[in-house]
This record gives sequence, C-alpha cells and structure tokens, in this order.
Amino acid sequence: MENYLYIDGRKTLIEGERNLLEVIRKAGIDLPTFCYHSELSIYGACRLCIVEIEGRGIQGACSTIPESDMKVKTNTNEIREIRKITLELLLANESHNCTSCIKSSHCKLQEIAKKLGIDTIRFTKTQDPYPVDVSTYSLTRDPNKCILCGDCVRACKEIQGIGAIDFAFRGPQAMVLPAFGKDLADVECVDCGQCARVCPTASITPKSDVDSVWKAINDPSKIVIAQIAPAVRIAIGEMFGDKTGTDMTDQITAALKFMGFNKVFDTAFSADLTVIEEANEFLKRKEKNSKLPIFTSCCPAWVKFAEQYYPELLGNLSSCRSPQQMFGSVAKDLLTEEYRSERKDLVVVSIMPCTAKKFEAKRDEFYKDGYPDVDYVITTQELANMIDEAGIMFASIPPEPLDMPLGFKTGAGVIFGNSGGVTEAALRYLYEKVSGKKLEKFDFLEVRDNPGIKETVINIEGTEVKIAIVYGLKNARAIADKVKAGTADYDFIEVMACPGGCIGGAGQPVSFEAAIKKIRTKSIYSVDKKLQLHQAQDNPFVADLYKRTLVEPNSHKAHELLHTEYSSRKRTLDDDMSIIKGNVKEKLDISVCVGTSCFVRGSQKLLHNIIDYIDDNNMQDRVDVKAAFCFEQCEKGPTVKIGGREINGCTLNDVIAELKK
Repeated sequence: MENYLYIDGRKTLIEGERNLLEVIRKAGIDLPTFCYHSELSIYGACRLCIVEIEGRGIQGACSTIPESDMKVKTNTNEIREIRKITLELLLANESHNCTSCIKSSHCKLQEIAKKLGIDTIRFTKTQDPYPVDVSTYSLTRDPNKCILCGDCVRACKEIQGIGAIDFAFRGPQAMVLPAFGKDLADVECVDCGQCARVCPTASITPKSDVDSVWKAINDPSKIVIAQIAPAVRIAIGEMFGDKTGTDMTDQITAALKFMGFNKVFDTAFSADLTVIEEANEFLKRKEKNSKLPIFTSCCPAWVKFAEQYYPELLGNLSSCRSPQQMFGSVAKDLLTEEYRSERKDLVVVSIMPCTAKKFEAKRDEFYKDGYPDVDYVITTQELANMIDEAGIMFASIPPEPLDMPLGFKTGAGVIFGNSGGVTEAALRYLYEKVSGKKLEKFDFLEVRDNPGIKETVINIEGTEVKIAIVYGLKNARAIADKVKAGTADYDFIEVMACPGGCIGGAGQPVSFEAAIKKIRTKSIYSVDKKLQLHQAQDNPFVADLYKRTLVEPNSHKAHELLHTEYSSRKRTLDDDMSIIKGNVKEKLDISVCVGTSCFVRGSQKLLHNIIDYIDDNNMQDRVDVKAAFCFEQCEKGPTVKIGGREINGCTLNDVIAELKK
C-alpha cells in the first residue's frame, strides 16, 4: 500500500525517505539548512528547515519521520519570520568581510541570506573577535565565522573517527575548537580537511598558497612547473559553471601557461610509476609472506593517521611515496639537469584535490639539500581563484596539450582519483606480471562501487589476492584493528581518507549534493576509457625512465627517488599534551574538578590557565595536570587538589603559590 502526505496542499508519495526534509526536496521545495548532510547523522541544530505540521506545530523537517496523511506547510509567515530572525542572529555574530572572504560566492550562509531576502541585520555583535588559527600547513580555522552548525564536528567523528574538534563551553560562549583550546597543529588533526568540505561558511577553509605561487611565477630566476592530479581535471569546471565531470585537462594546461608556468605535467605519470613500484613491492612481500597485508601509502592523511594511531603497523605500509612526491623527486632529479638549473630555482607546484597534500609536501622526508621536492600545493579551489585573478575566460580559452615526457599517462594513473583506483591499476599490472598473459579486458569491476569498506578476492591464474578497499578513516580504523588483532585475512589494503577517494577531497569545488561525487567518479573512469593505454607498464616514457635512470623496479636508485619510510607520531610523555594524559609518579599531581558545580564557577577556564602557565614556564616534566569529575565540595568550587592538598575557591594565583612551595 502506498503512503502519501501533503506538502503545501500537494499530495506527495513517501518512497522510503529517511526524513521529511528529503520528501519535501523531492517535491521540488529546497528548504534551507546548514546542518543537514545526507552522509552525516541528523543533528537538527540550525533550525532553518522548520515546517508547520498540522496537529504538531513547528518542527524540524530533518529530524521528523514522514508519515502517511501528514499535512505539512513549508512557507507560512511565521516560518519565514523565524528563519529570518535565526539567520540575522547568526549574521550578527559573524565576521562580515564577504567581499574579501575566500568562500565568497560559494558560502551557504551568503546563499541562504539572499534567498530569504535578508537586507538588514537588526542585532548587534556582542562578542570580541577570536584569534584565527593558521597553525597547520593545510587549513585555516576562523572561529569568528563559525555558526555552530556542528557539521565539522560530525565529519571529523563520523567519517574520520578522530574527533580533533568538538563543542566547548555553553550558552553564548559556546565554540567549536580543538581539545583544551589548542591549535589544530597541536592535536590529532590529520589535515584531511573534511571539516572544511562540509563547513557552510569560511570558518574552516583550505589554507591558501596562491600568493607564494604568484611570487614564484613572477620571479625571473625561477623555472615554475605544475603537476595536475587526476581528480582536479573533472571538477574544476564546476567552479566556472560547466557541467560536472567534464574533463578540462587541456583548458587547465592552457590557463597555467597563460599565467606564466614554464611547463605543465600530469601527476598521473607518477601514478603509473607508483603502480609499478608498489605492485613489485607487493609481489616480493607475497613471495616471502612478509609484512602482509600491504597498505597503500598514496593518501597522506591516512599515512599520518597510521603514524598517530597504529605505529605498530607502519611496517605494513608500502614504502612507495605518493604520486605527488614521486613526481617532485623525479622532476627535480631530471629537470634540473635538463634545464641546467639549481634545485632551489626549479619550483614544483602541485594542483591537488586534497588539503593533506600541503602537509605532505612539508614533511622532512621529502626535502633534499634543504629544499623540498614539491614547493607548493594548491587545491582545485585555489587554481580557480588564480584563473579568476588572471582574468582568464576559462570556458573559452583555446586548449593546449600537456608537456612531455612527464605529461604522458595511461588510464591506470588516472583512475587513482577514485577509491579502488589504486587497487585496479595494480591489478592491471599484476595480472600480466603473474600470469605472463596479455590482459584483454582492463576493467576490474569487483573493486568498484565501494560503500566505504569493500572486500573481494581476485584470482590471477590460481594465485588469490585478498583485497580490502576502504575510504574514511573511521572505516580504516576498523580494518586496522582487525589487522592488529590478527583476525584479518588480506593481502592488499587500499586506504583513502576522503569519501569516494580523491574526487571527494576537501580542495575540490564546494558541493553539498551527494550525486556530485558519483558523477566525478564516473567521469574518472570515462577519462580512462578515452585513453589509448590503460596499463602503467605500457607508458613508454615510464619505460624510458627506468631504462635511463631507475634501472628496474625497487632498484637502489628507485628507492632513492621513489620510496621513503615513516615513523611513529604517537604522543609520548615528552609531548605538551602529556600534561593532560600523563600519570608519572615523579611529577606533582594537580587535579582540577570539572563537575557541574565547579564548571559553572570557572574550573574549565582555570584548567586552561594552569596548563598555559605550566607551558610558559617549561614545567611539563615536573607537573601532571588532570581533569577530575567531583571532589564533593560542590558549594566551595572551583576545587583543585595539588599534591594531595585540597584548595577550595581556587584561583590561578593559589596554584602558582603552591607550585612555588
């Protein structure tokens, strides 16, 4: 039996939608919302998607289950007024610099304000500005633009399983921030940027390197080259009103050369290199039954996650650098000689869909003679900004081809942009390597259409390869826990931090539609289909590189240029955060009650102040600070215990005096 409800008097069929908001949007009404994402849990914080339900009054559409015969109004005078007031209150505490904001024209707050006809703000700002966090290479966090929608918090917890940021304080002091008010660089953030991807304002955004790139381009002593990642070419058009999924490689090349780049190459070239190096590394491990399963190492957010949470599994990671870093290493090794340039004067600019690539380029492992293999990383969004700054009419610019030899690629390198793409590219190589037969059909559909965790077994002429393909670090944690516990039976595990792989990276054009990622995924495979070559081993320029320089896969020279190793980032008692986590007997114990009564009397602020004092005075190795729940002195708070002595109504000066004793 079919169930119907009525939306503004129109009969609408219920077809298994999760909530009323989905039914209303299906009916052609775009209710405004900040906090609703189909891939995240339902939160209901922003209260913009309110509707009036007969017999129930005003309800949030996102958190209401659709029922048969429900009568819903979406656009009454009362609802419109509530939405406007809600938005005005948000705008009143926002930092208003729309004309200079990096999110301008792509800001959901700006978009909804226009739709609701907000032309005046009747309320005044009540809060002083907070400092902007620019501590990481990858992200900028501006708390002054936060609207407390919670999208970033849920993305970090639900997609990545990390929780590097969360809500703190209450009432008008409520904020989203890293633990204990630290900067992002000082907590467990892995730079994936999924928080920035879902943020509807510019509270968290990719950190821009555009000015540095322009400076390099305009320096006559520099030779500036670019590499374009696979996922960028099928997303950049979205920034200029083109159809989602259109391959714009030639237009990007033309625009970059117009800007002043000397050469434009393709990261898919070094992805082909990665296939050959990683596949041969896997075969060696498989033959010896050693260090299996092998984890891919293309995703820098995953690598950092493994370093922080699973250092005991680092030996299972492939030693291969990511395609970005392979390209930078090869380019600086070969092209400095070809161009008769010093290493410092050859500037490699990566154009990536990913914010974690910015961090990766700054890793110590990828510096040689004091200079990085990759100098700057800009995202798809930043590339679009540069095109606009240069006044280039992107839609009509005559296309130009990529430069050779590092601009030539096969379809194997291109599909790296999708979750499952690294695995499929490796299988295209492994089949011929193991069987000695020519592969007739290049598509391994078994590794596609990944829901987050996909497990499969590929049989290559009697040799079974047991595979897991994972995206989202929460899913990666589940797989890593199984490997660590010895309950996993895999040979090869591919991990990408972002939903869908690189096509869903935080540096891609802002989109809140789930269908966009599916179109990008399909487009990556279409680019592969249109190319003449589909296997990394068929790339003639890669073959020539081995002949002239690398000798053979996994050779000494290949290891020098294309491989690396990683080390534990697990926090130890020497880290500054150990003053929260530590429990060393030799240290003086300070316990601060953060129970409700002490909390309202300022114990959390006192806790922060104590930590700051200890940091400023380099006392971390002598003092151990803990947050305690309750000392049962509720009317005398805030209560602090120092070395067993209890101080009621404690202040920072009391703590300092006790420490000096």
